[in-house]
Amino acid sequence: MADPTTTETGAVSAPAAPAAPAAVPAPETGRAKPAKTIDAGKQANRRIGVRLVIYTVATHAFAGFILLLFELGNRNK
Repeated sequence: MADPTTTETGAVSAPAAPAAPAAVPAPETGRAKPAKTIDAGKQANRRIGVRLVIYTVATHAFAGFILLLFELGNRNK
């Protein structure tokens, strides 16, 4: 298999053959499981979930801090 990062010069490729008509896929009876996310050979689904929880907690903490600043600023009126 050729390296996809290199380009060939001077090579002439033959025209592509006409594509066959696409067959209509059969309707699925059940829901298929999504493919597992692989990152560097490891499953990344758990890491994505942990990152989502961390970002959610951090965003709520930041929003709470901003609301606290508004409440403290409102008391000085």
